[in-house]
Amino acid sequence: MKGSLLIAGTTSDAGKSVVTAGLCRWLHRQGVAVAPFKAQNMSNNSAVTADGGEIGRAQAMQAAAAGIEPSVLMNPILLKPGSDHRSHVVLHGKPHAETGALSYRNLKQELRSEVLASYDQLRADYDVVLCEGAGSPAEINLRSTDIANMWLADQRDLATIVVADIDRGGVFAALFGTIALLGARDQSLVAGFVINKFRGDSRLLAPGIQLLRELTGRETLGVLPLLGDLELEAEDSLSAGRAVAAGIPYGAEGLDVVAIALPRTSNTTDVDALGAEPGVAVRWTTSPGDVIAADLVILPGSRATVADLAWLREQGLADAVRDRAKNGRPVLGICGGYQMLAREITDDVEGRVGTVTGLGLLPVDVRFAEQKVVGRPQGSYRGFPVDTAFEIHHGRCERTGPAMEFLDGWRSGSVFGTTWHGSLDSDEFRREFLREVAELAGRRFVPAPDTSVSAIKQRNYDLLADAIVANLDLTVIERLITEGAPAGLPALSPGAVS
Repeated sequence: MKGSLLIAGTTSDAGKSVVTAGLCRWLHRQGVAVAPFKAQNMSNNSAVTADGGEIGRAQAMQAAAAGIEPSVLMNPILLKPGSDHRSHVVLHGKPHAETGALSYRNLKQELRSEVLASYDQLRADYDVVLCEGAGSPAEINLRSTDIANMWLADQRDLATIVVADIDRGGVFAALFGTIALLGARDQSLVAGFVINKFRGDSRLLAPGIQLLRELTGRETLGVLPLLGDLELEAEDSLSAGRAVAAGIPYGAEGLDVVAIALPRTSNTTDVDALGAEPGVAVRWTTSPGDVIAADLVILPGSRATVADLAWLREQGLADAVRDRAKNGRPVLGICGGYQMLAREITDDVEGRVGTVTGLGLLPVDVRFAEQKVVGRPQGSYRGFPVDTAFEIHHGRCERTGPAMEFLDGWRSGSVFGTTWHGSLDSDEFRREFLREVAELAGRRFVPAPDTSVSAIKQRNYDLLADAIVANLDLTVIERLITEGAPAGLPALSPGAVS
């Protein structure tokens, strides 16, 4: 099998990333060399490639489902929002520009050749390339400068399927309206639909699916059930930061973990591994009461460290974190969260605010540098290896007083800090860290000896592929990949001007 396909969606978080990952796994299990591709991604959940490039987390997850190493070719443009009006542009894994929404429209025209070059290289290297769209293809105000949806499909003649989230309601209107708002050429490439996140008996949808077929001339290629027990790494803010319920604890008691939901949280996936541990409940919060009561509090990464630190103070969360530390209860800061725990922060790069006072819970001073540190470090803690970490930061941390080493950072009493994202995915290290947390929190918690985050991820990819096989018409999807959209698909009125 050779070819390509674009998986678009009626909205953000409709399920494009999940469907793409499931199709990647399905093809991988058949022995097809398949790669994911997303021309442009807006997310603060990122990953680091082997050569030190930064891409969207979803494309790294899809690459893992496909059984390959992630590459910057799979996500040539990554936008990392730094505020409501400005984003940092990462091109081929490296910082490229800082831009606002209007100026980025002009920049996109220049970036289109980079997108096509990346896609073409993947097509040369792999049998199949599965492309994920961004947002909705029917954002007609953006069509003239589109870079990730129907422009790409038009440039490379890609058949397109549209995924809709029925859990939000209005699924048939969303699917019909998506096509009707497209221009004639774009409509000719949209060849089918997938309904996602359905609860109940899918036969109830039959009358609507039949009428949608009559109205659009296109088939619904399947109805995917809501896969509530399937935990996959999130890409965007709509799917990030969901609570993970505790399973039955391995020891006498469980652990209650809260992560503070900062306005500009990055890499929310850092806490996912904790939720894989039996007896560990993980939730996100903005409540000082939750912070005081939890067994472990995590200050996550941030795309705007100083601004989020000011927000912590405004919300009373900074005082709650300090109270915890004063009482010897554990706090973990990761990357930007680690920097907030410092004595002072000098930021002439990210927020350009000069020197500000940190929470003062670690004897560390932080200075932001123009050159971003991006890599996949390895190390250990108390003899337990860490081989899953990655780092993405401008801040350089310098110890100013006595402290114990903790990965690449420091520990003082019950307060831990590291710039390493993903370290908790390392099973032996995670167990040792949770043993210390339980002791500090006074909990009779014992980590399970056999929890493997890697094995859980692989099992989830297979479960996702099983759902794809059971519920989608893969004969038609294979034909769309290899032959493109069929000729003669009807155009719907009114149809936008492309």
